Amino acid sequence: MLSVLRDRTYRHLFAAQVIALIGTGLATVALGLLAYDIAGAQAGSVLGTALAIKMTAYVAIAPAIGAVADRIPRRALMVGADLTRAAVALSLPFVDQVWQVYVLIFALQAASAAFTPTFQAVIPDVLPAERDYTQALSLSRLAYDLESLFSPALAAALLAFMSYNWLFLGTVGGFLASAALVVSAMLPKPVPAAAPVRLPATKREGRVYAKASAGSRLFFTTPRLRALLALNLAVAAASALVTVNTVVYVRSHLGRATGDVAFALGAYGAGSMVVALLLPRVLDKVADRTVMLRGALLLTLVFAAVGAITAADAGAWRWPALLAAWAAFGTTCSMVLTPTGRLIRRSAPPEERTSAFAAQFSMSHACWLLTYPLAGWVGAAAGLQWAVVSLGLIACTAALAAVRLWPYDDSDEKPHVHTDLAPDHPHLAGAAEVSSGWSHRHGPAEDALHPEMAAR
Repeated sequence: MLSVLRDRTYRHLFAAQVIALIGTGLATVALGLLAYDIAGAQAGSVLGTALAIKMTAYVAIAPAIGAVADRIPRRALMVGADLTRAAVALSLPFVDQVWQVYVLIFALQAASAAFTPTFQAVIPDVLPAERDYTQALSLSRLAYDLESLFSPALAAALLAFMSYNWLFLGTVGGFLASAALVVSAMLPKPVPAAAPVRLPATKREGRVYAKASAGSRLFFTTPRLRALLALNLAVAAASALVTVNTVVYVRSHLGRATGDVAFALGAYGAGSMVVALLLPRVLDKVADRTVMLRGALLLTLVFAAVGAITAADAGAWRWPALLAAWAAFGTTCSMVLTPTGRLIRRSAPPEERTSAFAAQFSMSHACWLLTYPLAGWVGAAAGLQWAVVSLGLIACTAALAAVRLWPYDDSDEKPHVHTDLAPDHPHLAGAAEVSSGWSHRHGPAEDALHPEMAAR
């Protein structure tokens, strides 16, 4: 898996991602302490609202960035987002009003909504080989999981010697280092957009609204991406239960110490990391559809196990059972999330990848915007058992919908031959040479290179 780090450009981009994640993790800890200083006992409400603002920024901003991404150099867009995030983090220690926190959080997450889809869309161009790209996806998943374990520990160590305000300076340093690494990376030139085909249903003549919705239209017209929408909802149901209710399970339901909250969250991260390490080899032999759908269906079984743990009033077995269930949640969620980039890469023409990744970023966070409040509100109003039942039903329904939406033979990928493209044309990456030209297969592409697909 680490062989992809030999590529200098990817190595710099991956380092930028890791450093920015660590900075974000430090900011998360510091923000909680800042909220407590400002709001006292109402800090939970402040953080809950900040989380909702974060998701709203992701849902609203990412499609707009996808609409204008082709007009802005990708390096400039990512560096600008990092500098914006650094400026916001530098301002946070000086706020003393709750509304100021909300405004700065929106600005910070809007910049993240610009950076992340652009970063994700660059990687397939840097690593065009399928195997290398799969390894990069697993490394990215590992980075997120390790950050969730490492950043809190680092923050705790630093807080022994300094006040939490200094953690924001660590965040600033992380974003500035990320920007420097992006500047130092030699990014490949994006594939130029082909001349648009005139289609009444798909007007791509530069209107901002049309471009902003281009990625979403791709999701709704491609069977495997429609299934991905359902898979996003299934994963959001599971991750919401873990993120929102872990502290309730550990402290209230099981009556364990505060430190055990970290162990439970660590079990979730460990399960995810195991899959991220193993999946590149598995995907060489097993189709994405098989891995992702099995992961989603297994989520339903994990919810059933958590329901049994929740229903039990006593028993020493409940704690190890909860750790096992949380690890299983991490495993199954990673089975769905890790191959996601491969699906988008195969389904979107190169010039539309940023829009497609932006649509995935926006719509997946829209699922969390639904499930996070549901996990908290139902758990608080009706009890943990009803939270498990409601989220489990959502996950089960979404998984079954994904099975139905994703054709077994992935028939939306149509084999076809290009007879008039140069052998080194970027669109022919991975194509096989035949007597009449170059043969390959992929999902619907509404551009000048595929008039027969656009006419369908």
